[in-house]
Amino acid sequence: MLPLRRSCSVWVMGFVAMLGCGLAVAASPHASPRLLNQAATPAKAEVIHWWTSSSESLAVKSIADAYRKAGGLWVDSAIAGADQARAIAINRIVGGNAPTAAQFNTTKQFLDLIEQGMLNNVDDVAIAEHWDQVLPESVLNVIRIQGHYYAVPVNIHMQTWIWYSQAAFKKAGISKEPSSVAEFFAALEKLKAAGLIPLAHGGQAWQETILFQAMLSNVGGKDLYLKVIRDRDPKAISSDAFKNVLLTFKRLQNYVDIGSPGRNWNDASAMLISGKAGIQIMGDWVKGEFTAAKQQIGKDYGCIAGLTPNSPYLIQGDAFVFPKTTQEANIKAQKLLAKVLLMPSTQIEFNKLKGSIPIRSDVDVSSMDACVKIGMNIMKDKSRQVGISEIYLTPDQNGALQDILTAYWNTKMPVEKAQKSILNAFKD
Repeated sequence: MLPLRRSCSVWVMGFVAMLGCGLAVAASPHASPRLLNQAATPAKAEVIHWWTSSSESLAVKSIADAYRKAGGLWVDSAIAGADQARAIAINRIVGGNAPTAAQFNTTKQFLDLIEQGMLNNVDDVAIAEHWDQVLPESVLNVIRIQGHYYAVPVNIHMQTWIWYSQAAFKKAGISKEPSSVAEFFAALEKLKAAGLIPLAHGGQAWQETILFQAMLSNVGGKDLYLKVIRDRDPKAISSDAFKNVLLTFKRLQNYVDIGSPGRNWNDASAMLISGKAGIQIMGDWVKGEFTAAKQQIGKDYGCIAGLTPNSPYLIQGDAFVFPKTTQEANIKAQKLLAKVLLMPSTQIEFNKLKGSIPIRSDVDVSSMDACVKIGMNIMKDKSRQVGISEIYLTPDQNGALQDILTAYWNTKMPVEKAQKSILNAFKD
């Protein structure tokens, strides 16, 4: 689950215009032979996704296995990198060689495709399976456009979990997990004094955005978070409270190592697994890396959902969309996959391996780990359910914010300039 860069949205609109808004590309007589031949194989589904890390590969395999058990034929098209995978999927959809399904995040990333008529809906599956009763309203508002269901969400990710190494905490003399912002920074100081890397960070723009959102939600709280990200309120963005958030975000740089620039998120997670680093702020997909390394919650690592009792739970997730096609066999495969993705058994097995929590509110999570149970319990409190920036911002706005934050993180940009730049980026 990685954020969309704004170029993808602009690219979709431009490429569609070049083709003269070819809305029926999947049914075109010029579509590739491979796509047309899929009609001869009932329930054959080619699925584009970006789950390529060790834990992600195991998770997607559980979906493929469930699809095969349901009578389908899974054709795996794994592409490293979310931006790359989405770009390839969009290219193929627009170009008339669409896969059966493609992974996106549960955000506005696929809105352009819907508006251009390039996706099939799965209304009959959604109605038959009572999605309105078992999926969170905040997620339904993303996948349900003008009364039609265009995507199947498979999980809920929370981006700003705080993960820590039990071995590192023990070495640093930290006896309890931090439960406030002050205790969090005190723990970082103790880890630093013990000769450990306090904060395992991958110096990539999207990861710096996650650090920022963690500080905005925990330091600023829900009200400031929504005023800045959802409402784009100029007074809130220019306020001393938001200035303090940005300064706190930049303060984290004191605790990362010199090798952080360009590091992948799972490589940062490996630093906790090995005990070389103490803390990582990252989405709950990190837990899949701990699981793959045979580490156990409470014994080897711990998870903190927020630093205050009412810290907002920043939710996002992964979803699959279904490119437009009139081929009966392809439609059959799409509907079968839509049903399988939300089967309770699929939800349990997939999310155990992925590290996320089930998207369905009615599944039995008694067999799942403590972090999942924490997340599911928080989700019962709708007042704590808040979307990540991509839920509220357009791809252009989100991309601009990400550019500003990474520039602020990596340069000597004054905090006042960062505030002003964010204010200008959010202007309509």
